[in-house]
Amino acid sequence: MSAQAKLPEPPYYVVCFSSQRTEGDNGYGEMADAMERLAREQPGFLGVESARGADGFGITNSFWKDEGAIRAWKRNVDHLAAQTLGRRDWYQTYEMRIARVERAYGFSRAE
Repeated sequence: MSAQAKLPEPPYYVVCFSSQRTEGDNGYGEMADAMERLAREQPGFLGVESARGADGFGITNSFWKDEGAIRAWKRNVDHLAAQTLGRRDWYQTYEMRIARVERAYGFSRAE
């Protein structure tokens, strides 16, 4: 889905969404792509990183300027509809964690 996000210097917020999918796609892939496009249009959105294993376990980290931007995204009408479908059709279980990022660092191999 998405590659490693290019993020500003902290502080910023991360929404960590870990989930176990149900069997079959059932429209999930199309909706996930639509939600990523929609999130990118939201004020305060900084980036997203997502991965899912063959066993259906996945983690999506979305990054936001502040808690107000996260709350606004949670209340988005299209996102609310996707959440309802997720609980009904796509997820066996999920956990949501929200945190403020105070420090960030990494490594990149020079080519």
